[in-house]
Amino acid sequence: MTEPKKPSNRGARRRSRECVVQGLYTWLLNHEPDGKLSAGASGVIEAYLRDGEEFAHADLDLFQSLLHGVIEHTTQLREVFAKHIDRKPSELSPVEHSLLLLGTYELLFCLDTPLRVVINEAVEVSKSFGGNDAYKYINGVLDKVALGARPVEFAASKRK
Repeated sequence: MTEPKKPSNRGARRRSRECVVQGLYTWLLNHEPDGKLSAGASGVIEAYLRDGEEFAHADLDLFQSLLHGVIEHTTQLREVFAKHIDRKPSELSPVEHSLLLLGTYELLFCLDTPLRVVINEAVEVSKSFGGNDAYKYINGVLDKVALGARPVEFAASKRK
């Protein structure tokens, strides 16, 4: 996976999310046949990303929390977003898969981050790493996940 297509003045939290997507992309391409990582692989992925030049601009605590949280809860996250996609999770592009895992994780476990921020960040990161219209797909799926995960907040955000 390469660096984002277009440079931006993104903040440390956005950069953390981009690094998480890069890590998840690597993880999805290199996981064991049963879907499990070999012992220590998530640490290897983290170390590799932390050595990158752009990582200096990331929020380390957020990065670690998101990367390890997504990997730990992958089965649950796939079950949640799989209800809202048009194919099996294994048939998603690794970028879309990574973004849906991350966005779903944040919607379920990072309740201090407003759902509109979670979805907007996923959309913006998908514009950097995904295909031309990937952001539309990510937005639509995460909107449906948000409705189920945070119904009160979702309803309030639609009224604004």
